[in-house]
Amino acid sequence: MRNIQLRDAKAKLSAVVDDALAGKPSVITRHGKRAAVIVGYDDWRRVSKFPSFGKLLMAMPVDAGDIPPRRRGALRTPNF
Repeated sequence: MRNIQLRDAKAKLSAVVDDALAGKPSVITRHGKRAAVIVGYDDWRRVSKFPSFGKLLMAMPVDAGDIPPRRRGALRTPNF
């Protein structure tokens, strides 16, 4: 994926869109920070169909007895 400044993307929008349609997305930067991504519509549709992780968890069929009770003891020391 290539980075392109906003002013350059404006000047070459047709070429940026052609690249996206050819499967080469571009990251648009504004003031040196990533601001947007230009991808082809088919790629966007394919990616946007997947549900978020939170929605997957909320849709999981769980009964009250499936989740173990939370331990209220002392916190564990992390092993870094």
